[in-house]
Amino acid sequence: MSLSNQFKKENSENILIYHYVEEMVADFSEYSLENYKDDDINIAELPFLLRIRCIEKSTQKDLVELFHVSNGYASKILRKFEDKGLISRIEDPQNRRRKIVKLTDKGIKKTEGILAHINGWEDMHSDNMDPDEMKTLKKLLFKFLSGE
Repeated sequence: MSLSNQFKKENSENILIYHYVEEMVADFSEYSLENYKDDDINIAELPFLLRIRCIEKSTQKDLVELFHVSNGYASKILRKFEDKGLISRIEDPQNRRRKIVKLTDKGIKKTEGILAHINGWEDMHSDNMDPDEMKTLKKLLFKFLSGE
């Protein structure tokens, strides 16, 4: 990742975390445009499929709240995933009006490829960090975002 000229090592502690995140998102987007090719799912839909994989009992409402999108937009994406055979929606036994979204075997296989893509990007940037530094970075990011 090459940082813009405003990022100077001697000033690194004074740069807003927001700007670091912004640079990381832009870099991942560029990496994905160059390295991610998939006819089933585009780069904007990746987070939805990954969250379905990571959340045990995900619902459409959960995804709407998580990604701050409209119910209609989430419905469109989930319908697309369902049509592609990546997810299934099953009735929640505790609330029959709710549908739990689960990955199918095809969806699990698809997310394996997506995770490999993301790990490739992380590996590309972790060359100048040892494994302990990466663990520390992840712990600090968790602490920063969770407030714990």
